[in-house]
This record gives sequence, structure tokens and C-alpha cells, in this order.
Amino acid sequence: MKVYLSGEIHTDWREQIITGAEGLDVTFTAPVTDHAASDDCGVAILGAEDDKFWHDRKGAQINAIRTRKAIAEADVVVVRFGDEYKQWNAAFDAGYAAALGKSLIVLHGADHAHALKEVDAAALAVASEPAQVVEILRYVLTGALPG
Repeated sequence: MKVYLSGEIHTDWREQIITGAEGLDVTFTAPVTDHAASDDCGVAILGAEDDKFWHDRKGAQINAIRTRKAIAEADVVVVRFGDEYKQWNAAFDAGYAAALGKSLIVLHGADHAHALKEVDAAALAVASEPAQVVEILRYVLTGALPG
């Protein structure tokens, strides 16, 4: 199973899922989580921009190539909404995955339940902890319930 891990980059939730899924037949992909590299990829590859708008746009478009490919190839898309920042890109990824008919798991705390109600409604599961995502993957692949 191919699983794309989208969303916030400031905590270790990806590592928790990857470690928890050891032994399962899962391949994980993710966006570039080095914030500076992600922000600067456009100007590093295509040349400098004086205007911050165009600097950011170049990076966003190159990152979108990677993201679209990864979501299109994924069997399951997990989108994590963290507490510290507004993740507009994560919301976009969730909508894109839903539009492609991907199996979507949304991961966030209770404090985001109201703001993300439409995103949650598009998901096949809404988890509050990375361990729950691991158990969903385990169940989907093996039929085994948590022990």
C-alpha cells in the first residue's frame, strides 16, 4: 500500500506512523519537510526573484508537481493539521485527494473539529493520534484489531 503523509512539518507525527507501521506492507511518501528547501526550491532551480510573491509562487508550483504526483500515486492519503500554524496547503491536499477519490484519513486534535468539519466529512476516517492511523493501516492490510 502506498501512503502519502501530508500536512504540518513541525512535529514527529510522520516518524510515529512510519515506525508504528514497521512490518506492514506500506511505502510512505511525503512532501519536502525541510521548510527552507521547500520555500526556496523555485528560486534555487529557476533563478532569483526580487518580489517575494514570485519567489513563493515559483516554490509553490514546483512543490505542487511533487505533491500532485504523490497524491495521484497514493492508495491512502493522511493529512495532519497541527496546532501551531494554519495549514492551508494541508486543506488543499485533502481536497485534492478527495477530488481524486483517494482514501483520506484526516489527523487533528479536538480543537480543530469545527474548523475542519467539511474536510472531516470528506474523509473516510478522522484520527486524533498517529497511533490510530497506524491501527487503521494495520486493519486495512491484515483485518487485525488492536491488541
